[in-house]
Amino acid sequence: MNADNGDSSRHRFGPARRLRAQAKVLPEQARGHNRALVLQTLFHAGAMSRADLSRETGLTRVTISDLIGEFIADGIVVEKGIRSTTGPGKPPILVDIDRDGHRIVGIDLSGPGAFEGALLSLDGEVLERREVPRPSGGTAAYEAVRALAEELLSLSTVPVLGVGVGAPGIVRPDGLVLSSPNLDWNDFPLERLLSAALGLPVLVRNDANAAVLAEYTFGQARPDMLLVRIGRGVGAGLISDSQPLVGSRYAAGEIGHVVVGTDGGPRCACGKDGCLEAWLSASHLRARIAEVPEADADAVLAEAGTRLGVAIAPIVAALDLSEIVLSGPADLLDGTLIAAATRTLTARTLEGVFDDVVIRLTTQDDIVLRGAAVMVLSSQLGVS
Repeated sequence: MNADNGDSSRHRFGPARRLRAQAKVLPEQARGHNRALVLQTLFHAGAMSRADLSRETGLTRVTISDLIGEFIADGIVVEKGIRSTTGPGKPPILVDIDRDGHRIVGIDLSGPGAFEGALLSLDGEVLERREVPRPSGGTAAYEAVRALAEELLSLSTVPVLGVGVGAPGIVRPDGLVLSSPNLDWNDFPLERLLSAALGLPVLVRNDANAAVLAEYTFGQARPDMLLVRIGRGVGAGLISDSQPLVGSRYAAGEIGHVVVGTDGGPRCACGKDGCLEAWLSASHLRARIAEVPEADADAVLAEAGTRLGVAIAPIVAALDLSEIVLSGPADLLDGTLIAAATRTLTARTLEGVFDDVVIRLTTQDDIVLRGAAVMVLSSQLGVS
């Protein structure tokens, strides 16, 4: 059966790239590196022949043949038919990741009223969606997450690679939630408990750190960018030189409770005055807009954008970032707020150096759910 050349292009996300390794690849790690390289190439480029893979990755044909045979045996890769050709010789057989043969479960715990979950394709497409009311926290919150995950797993008719969870708060790389006041979790081993309950790999990360992975993998993000999530609270995820930044305290991007300015400001839930979250969160913005005449709404948005610019200017300068991506309600963020943030960022950084930094809205829906899928792809297949 001939493969449809046009069909493979629907899986293309642009040039193959992955989150950059933090250390040099050692000889004993070479096979794992090669596996990830091949799967990464297929994930972004779509179906190709073994010879194409050899040329694209720089690996020998023997190595490619060996790895593809292993992937096929494991059910990760499938043969997609032969490529149509008019030249001499045997037509090549195309191979691709078995995108239809696996699913991922993603869960977003950051919403104000509900925990949201989805059954996703390997390409980040939401296939089924479910939600449960947000409990007050503690054990009830965990039981709600577990029940939601089990319901989503029951919807899949093919193997699930794993479960990714984006949670508000400070989360250690092993999925221990160090602090999540909104969920009443402290030193809570969410990843370990869920993995044991579900019998599957589970990855738990901060919701903004999940979102930045979605923007990097499925969006058009640059390899040095800051993603700011604006909803019930304000948080951020960072990627620098294609490497996610978490920090020694696992709190990189926790900018919501940074005080922006010395002139006071609205009272924050944390007890301080003038935190970025108090200026910028969706609930605070809507409440302030409701309190002023309609003609003054733009002034409220401009003030919030200015405070955002104050907060991000030192981050842009310190890390030499190229792009700021905002994720949140477009009716609040697009237009006046982004324009004010851009003006402030330009005014507060070195003239002529950071003038080309872009502040824009993400075009992605379900960004935390899709980021949760990237977490699983990265962990299980080395794909990002």
